[in-house]
Order: sequence, then C-alpha cells, then structure tokens
Amino acid sequence: MYEQDPFSALEAIAEAQRIAFAPMLFQTAVCLRKFGLLDFLDKQGNQGATLDEIVLGSEADEYAASVLLDMALSGRIITRSANRFYLAKVGHFLLHDTMTRVNMDFSQDVCYQGLYFLDEALKQGKPAGLRVFGEWPTIYPALSQLPNPARESWFAFDHYYSDAAFNAALPHIFASQPANLYDIGGNTGKWAISCCKYDENVAVTLLDLPEQIALAQQNVNAAGLASRIGFHAIDMLGDAPLPNAADIWWMSQFLDCFSPEQIVGILSKIAQVMKPDARLCVMELFWDAQKFDAAAFSLNATSLYFTCMANGNSRFYSAENFLRYLDMAGFGVEKRLDNLGVGHTLLICHKK
Repeated sequence: MYEQDPFSALEAIAEAQRIAFAPMLFQTAVCLRKFGLLDFLDKQGNQGATLDEIVLGSEADEYAASVLLDMALSGRIITRSANRFYLAKVGHFLLHDTMTRVNMDFSQDVCYQGLYFLDEALKQGKPAGLRVFGEWPTIYPALSQLPNPARESWFAFDHYYSDAAFNAALPHIFASQPANLYDIGGNTGKWAISCCKYDENVAVTLLDLPEQIALAQQNVNAAGLASRIGFHAIDMLGDAPLPNAADIWWMSQFLDCFSPEQIVGILSKIAQVMKPDARLCVMELFWDAQKFDAAAFSLNATSLYFTCMANGNSRFYSAENFLRYLDMAGFGVEKRLDNLGVGHTLLICHKK
C-alpha cells in the first residue's frame, strides 16, 4: 500500500491542509471530550441537539461550544442538519473506544508538549522533549516520578498494549514447562505475576533498573508472590554480569526502548551466558506485521515518542530489521506468532 501515491491532486492538497492544522483538530477532540460535548451528544442519540441545548448540557459556554462544534464538523467528528448537531461515527469512537482513549491520553498527557522539541531530539539523538517533565537522561528512571496525568497515561498506554497479549502468549511460553524464567525489563511486575498465577511451579526473576524494581516489588508483595518472584537490579546497557539459570529469557516491549546497536549488544550478552537448551522469547509490536494500516500508522507515530520523550534513539521496529538484529546476536527464530493481543508478535528463539 506504500508503493503508490493514492491521492489525486485535489485530494492531496486537502490532506496537506489537514496535516497543517492537525494540532488544532487534535486539541478540539480533547476539549470536546473534556467539556462533555461528545457525551451530551451521545446521550441525545438520533434526536441531536441545538447549540443552546449543548451549552446547557455541557461545560462549554456559547463561544467555546460554537468554535469547537465548527471544527468538529470539519473534522467529521459530528454532523449537522437543520441547526441540530449529531454525534458521527468518529465522535462515537473518540468517546467509547478504549484504544482511542488510551492513545489520545498518551498523546496529550505524555507527548504533546515535548513534541515541540522533536527537531532537536532528531539532531541530537537525545529525548529533548523530556525536559517538560524534568531533567533525566531517559524517561525510564523517571516513570515513577512523572507528574500526573502523564504518569497515569503512560502506564495505561503501556499496559493496554502489553496486557492484551499476555494471556495469548502464556500457553506458548509454558509449553516447555520452564522452571526458571527471567523477566527482563519487568516494569510493574504484571508479567511475572501472570506467570506465577499460570504455573504454580515456576520461579521468576525480574531484571530491571532499581527504580522500576522498587515499583514492581510493591505489586509483587501485594499479590502475595514475594516467595516466588525475585529481583535483580541491573542496567542492561552496563557491564554488570547477568545471571544464567533461566530456562526462558522473556522480554516484552523492552527492546524497542533501545537503538539497533544496543539491541544487538543486549542480545549478545544474553547469548553468551544462557544455557544451551534455554529459549529467548521476545514479544514486540512490529509496524510491518500489522493487519490494518491504522495500526501501522499508530506504531510509526509512537516511534516519535521514543525519539522525543523516551531516549532519543529507539522506535517500534519493522520485523524485517528486527530479525536481522537477532541473527547478528547469534539467535535463530524457531517460532513466530503474529497478531497476539493488539498486534503483537511473539518470537521464540534459540541460540545458534
């Protein structure tokens, strides 16, 4: 679909204008939701509502409602007939679709202000936009310290995409009945907890930065699994030695946090210490493995979050490139499962 230009000249210039004013349309959608206009129109159903009725039923005065509604018409979020406004399909999904809400909150609360510095991030290879929240080299040690609503929106975004694939991945991971599993980049501990609930015999060790370990420990203790889930504080880019007892080395949405050179370096370190019969299991979102163009669009857009806010040098990769990194690090793929959860791919790999 990317090999041809799909637009006529007239369509192309219209699309160009939508891009030129895209921030206005996005903020309109945010305010329509925030001020209750979408919710009010949704409740009116096929009857619709006049401007005066919308003002009475929402948190917007006449001026605010009128400018938002006019832009919403141009954005195809609502429709109008005989001076009555109606919620269109786009407006319905902006209001009710969980994925759309999670994506919008992430864009608004985590990314929007910082994206002003995208050009600087691209030039420097550093997350220049992160300065809107504080002075950190990357976002990862800062996650537990981000101000709300950014912190809540970040974790909601991360969990929405990762959690959806966990249940689908568990049977494949435990088909070999591993006794020891390493959860690298374990974040809040959700995967480690899921593993222990799925298999009562497995022992899990969560490897992550000290700041993330502290957060995961709270969740593990609350789940009553402190006796089965251990912790190993480590920076995977550092020189500290890795433990080597795992039957499964698991990484979910972890390697997209690093540059290609760093990915190959991390995988190579694992290959050097892992047991010959152990397996590396990587779950990632690849933009070229998606069923729908909108999914690929979303992943490529999110790559700019990594550029500007997260670390300055990573992204959601194509499967084509990622498989090459695995090969460079000494791994072969023995099983590939696409479309788990919300578009994830699970790669089960052996050391060559």
